[in-house]
Amino acid sequence: METLTKAEEKVMHLLWQTNKAFVKDLIDKMDEPKPNYNTVSTIIRILEKKEFVGHESFGKTYQYFPLISKAAYKKFLVKKMVSDYFENSYENVVSFLIKDEHLSDKEIEEIKKLMNK
Repeated sequence: METLTKAEEKVMHLLWQTNKAFVKDLIDKMDEPKPNYNTVSTIIRILEKKEFVGHESFGKTYQYFPLISKAAYKKFLVKKMVSDYFENSYENVVSFLIKDEHLSDKEIEEIKKLMNK
């Protein structure tokens, strides 16, 4: 699996929400200013090459669907972040969150509870 660009992530989030969509449907769900059809179609084709998206044919039109779940991609990203920025140490991640993110006592207690499970 590889990291997606911001534009690819936007399209994937829409596909994860809708489960299946035509390019036109994806554009309709996007914020203004809406990208043009060819831009979204190109992003979809790139996602297909990366094996994140599949399609079903309806004549000359395609309906797209995710091949990778949001949970699987999230897991991949977290592992990559821990590896790339925290020397592959979850302890370093927790330390960073506690020191640099100014977590409240309640949030720290929740982290402790999760760690004890």
